[in-house]
Amino acid sequence: MSNAPRLQAAKRDWGHDETGCTTLHIDMDAFFASLEIARNPQLEGRPVIIGTGPRSVVSAASYEARRYGVNSAMATARARQLCPGGVFLPVDMAYYRSMSRRIFSEVLSSVTDRIEQVSVDEGYMDVSSALLMWKLPTSIARWIRAEVHRRFHITCSVGIASNKLVAKIASTNAKPDGMLLIPRSRQAQFVQMMPLRAIAGIGPSLEKKLNAWGVDSVRDLACLSEEALFQATGSRAAAAALHQASLGHDERRVTVRAPEKSIGSESTFPQDTRNVEQVESLLARCCDDVATTLRARGLMTRTITVKLRFADLSYATKSRTESIPVDAASAILPIAVFLLRTMTGMGQSTGVRSLPRDIRLAGVSASNLSDRSRTVVQPSLDDVLEETSSAHGNTRSARLREAEQALDAVRKRYGKKAADLGLR
Repeated sequence: MSNAPRLQAAKRDWGHDETGCTTLHIDMDAFFASLEIARNPQLEGRPVIIGTGPRSVVSAASYEARRYGVNSAMATARARQLCPGGVFLPVDMAYYRSMSRRIFSEVLSSVTDRIEQVSVDEGYMDVSSALLMWKLPTSIARWIRAEVHRRFHITCSVGIASNKLVAKIASTNAKPDGMLLIPRSRQAQFVQMMPLRAIAGIGPSLEKKLNAWGVDSVRDLACLSEEALFQATGSRAAAAALHQASLGHDERRVTVRAPEKSIGSESTFPQDTRNVEQVESLLARCCDDVATTLRARGLMTRTITVKLRFADLSYATKSRTESIPVDAASAILPIAVFLLRTMTGMGQSTGVRSLPRDIRLAGVSASNLSDRSRTVVQPSLDDVLEETSSAHGNTRSARLREAEQALDAVRKRYGKKAADLGLR
């Protein structure tokens, strides 16, 4: 569910010159909610909200629900206040992912193999080679929209442009159930009518910095030189990227089978808590989930991030990058606990049992990923010394990883809850 800014004025005819417009951005409309309505047509026309429980947040909402002010990441309790007559359904991620796989494999892949899926409900296509048969990018877009609706009874919106930046903004402003072509000669004009947050990478913090320089829109952004943008952002790389984006330029290519950037797991507490042991116990379960996924996908990680969401729904994150890649919960958990204690001001004190703020949600993610089969794991000095002195010729960390691998096999056969490593 996208909360990206949209302008009604942008949803118009920008011209019909499709020359060079070989990048398509396909975005499913209210994907989770639409799929629930598709498998239960009695929900058609009703405000459907995905997310249940007093402690949960909204994962998606139908357009009927959005008219009440319901948005993703909103506390479900707040959504119930805004839309008391809404139909609240639990998240069925396995179903959503299976339908996503079908849409990408049965529809999009029948056009071209040049597809970059960026999330469960959106992706880019490079249709340059497909034009030999299809002739026009708009013909491809119309067929995709029709096929998705015919086969899956949901709608999608498509942006067509010469690059990923403009195509993404176009699909956002084509919603719901629309198509928007932005000719190359109009892309700067199109982008410059947008608010700052329409540019990917401009979040609240950067927006405030730019506002302080009198920049309130992409048009204002285009009036600043790269040097001025450097002064405003403190980063030459960011300044160059923002300057190019303000002109509607984007050199990024559609990347086929883009490698995963991160793997994460998080959970909401039944009640807000300051109990250290309770938070660390939840982090242990998250570390187990992340490590299991890493091993299942043949990946290793060097960077661990802990996320905390507080009672007021604000959140904080902190990361740490290790020199030695890992894929075991027994190796990830100590890093996660260290990050928790650092970001909450506890340090390494072991006697503290209460956190300074109420915690609503906690989670762990792994990034800086690499393929295990191609990753050289250099043992630490401690590992070398332990292995030399060990009667078994291996280290405790190696034995723990072997135990986790054994757990993988048990869980695969008997279910995820069949066994636990007991890290805490």
